[in-house]
Amino acid sequence: MYERDLIKNLRHWRDKAQRKPLVLRGARQVGKTTLVDEFAKEFDAYISLNLELADDAAVFQRYTDVNDI
Repeated sequence: MYERDLIKNLRHWRDKAQRKPLVLRGARQVGKTTLVDEFAKEFDAYISLNLELADDAAVFQRYTDVNDI
């Protein structure tokens, strides 16, 4: 039940014309990644990045201008 409410909130964010980047924050082991992985099934393409991993973070450290990313 709670998961469906959260997915509904993510769909609302997705459908906004002027949406801002989505940042999910919360305690460890509460299901943030599971929620996003479930939501991602609704898309044709999905790139998962964990900025706590050096390889994933390096993608953003190579650039000084956000438009280049």
